[in-house]
Amino acid sequence: MTAGNNGASKPEDDDPFGYLYADGQAAGAQAPGQGGYGYPGPAAQPGVPRTSYNQVRTVGERQYGQVPHQQAYGQPPQAPYGQPHPQYAAPETYPGGGTQGPQQGGRGAGSGRGGPNNKALLIAAVAVVAVVLIGIGAALLSDEGDADKKKNEAGTSAGPAGEVEESPKTEESKKPDEPAELPKQDAATLSLGGTAALENTVKGAKSANGQYISLNEVGRSATWTVDVPEAGPYTLYVTYGVPGKDAKTTLTVNAEAPRSINMTNFAHAAEGDLEKGWTNTYAYVNLTKGSNTLKLSCETGDQCDANLDQLSLKAGHIK
Repeated sequence: MTAGNNGASKPEDDDPFGYLYADGQAAGAQAPGQGGYGYPGPAAQPGVPRTSYNQVRTVGERQYGQVPHQQAYGQPPQAPYGQPHPQYAAPETYPGGGTQGPQQGGRGAGSGRGGPNNKALLIAAVAVVAVVLIGIGAALLSDEGDADKKKNEAGTSAGPAGEVEESPKTEESKKPDEPAELPKQDAATLSLGGTAALENTVKGAKSANGQYISLNEVGRSATWTVDVPEAGPYTLYVTYGVPGKDAKTTLTVNAEAPRSINMTNFAHAAEGDLEKGWTNTYAYVNLTKGSNTLKLSCETGDQCDANLDQLSLKAGHIK
């Protein structure tokens, strides 16, 4: 077509879709498809509608290269070398208008079942559980092995593991030294001096056989020789009896100077009642370790109307 020339046909006859109508078909119009993009169709003929240079085609007829040959059912089509793979081709390149592409998936895709493989999932779950159980068992065995190892180590360092080592016994707390029990002396065992003698006519004396010593005369005496474990202060207890009135005698300890000892009527007996006049008194003395002598005597100036029953000692100055 040149300038000033609109072609052999009239514009109204230049209809690329003339083949779709009865008059176009009667005029010899044919469906496009004789060339690709940019390739002209048949030459224009007088009275024949001109074919579009764009080669308009029906929907689904466009192709990129050659249409792959028919493959076996269930197999993907094979693309020739240099041609687009059918999986990446335009939809309309597939047979039947391109409404379906190649099947995806592996086993079971051809049968229409595209879901997950349940059997494989079950096997995987069982495998995971088995691995967890094996791990737990290994941990338990490791703990038992550690316990046995510690037990063996304990048995190696401290003796057999089956034996229990006794804890060291704490020393029993020592009780403070209690004062040694000092003897009690009856009058019958004392050494008598002067005209002193044993008597038992007055009832109530505590000495053996109720015997006592009457000191009612100057020069009479009774001496007690006693051993003590430690030197120090002691208390001398004297059991005696008076006839309802006070008496006074002399006490001599070892080589010390004599001193008076009062024998008061603490029983408050009636005068002359010797049986009701039994009572006791005490005197503080200092003794040396070992043997000591304690003498009760009736000296000049004493009031010696008293009967001597018993003598005893206690450590310390107490009442």
